[in-house]
Amino acid sequence: MELAFRAAVIGWLAGDPVLAAGLNAIVEEAPIRTALPWLALTASASTDWSNKSGRGREIRIALELNYRGYEQLAEADLIGALEARMESLPADQSAAGFRIASLTFLKARAEQRGEALRALVLEYRARVLAA
Repeated sequence: MELAFRAAVIGWLAGDPVLAAGLNAIVEEAPIRTALPWLALTASASTDWSNKSGRGREIRIALELNYRGYEQLAEADLIGALEARMESLPADQSAAGFRIASLTFLKARAEQRGEALRALVLEYRARVLAA
């Protein structure tokens, strides 16, 4: 379920016109040769979240947005669009073999990496059940 969830998240984010227009890549893992800005699903982990009637997983993911900006709010609109898109991920993912019971924002971490390079990491927890 974890790999199917990762694929669903990447597909959902890539389907957003604001994100697609504002990012050079929306991928799994950090891209090797892509100009900034880009977004990657850089990490995930899952644990059992099954119940009496079916299999389930609690999946934690980290989305990393890398961009260039001299001001802290350089990509505030893009970050807002990313958060809004994640919060609107459809619960019904039966085509991928699961249903999202809950999706929760956990934390964010922002850092400056060298001159004008910035990264924002958003972490989410999803509880999913097999369809």
